[in-house]
Amino acid sequence: MTVPGRNSGFTLIEVMVALVIVSLALAGVAASMGQMIDTANTMRDRTFASWIAQNTIAELRLAGAMPEVGESSGDVDYANTTWTWTANVSETGVENLMKVEVTVSYAGFDDPVRQVTGFIGEPVAPGQSNLAWNAGQPDRGEQQ
Repeated sequence: MTVPGRNSGFTLIEVMVALVIVSLALAGVAASMGQMIDTANTMRDRTFASWIAQNTIAELRLAGAMPEVGESSGDVDYANTTWTWTANVSETGVENLMKVEVTVSYAGFDDPVRQVTGFIGEPVAPGQSNLAWNAGQPDRGEQQ
């Protein structure tokens, strides 16, 4: 019930308090959205760097020769960004097996975005690698 002679509605103080509450809530949402965008960009860049490192290891495997122990590096343009990769080849202590650690970073920066480790064995003729795994095993048709 309204009092005669008095207007009903919100006072200026009530409106100002409501605006402050809404502005704080919107600032929190904007900060949260900014953080989610940064996280998505970081994950995208880590994925790209992982692909670049895996491609580098695959290229070393497909070269048809055992890589030499040491370090090599190069640049690649991928996803509108220039990346720098560094491959460090080392011995594993196992004959004919080399360890390759590829570190990928943005060109001109030293901080790595991603590091991937792979192993490269001595190249063999296609189809021959399975023979080493099956050596000494009975044929599938034989009874054990």
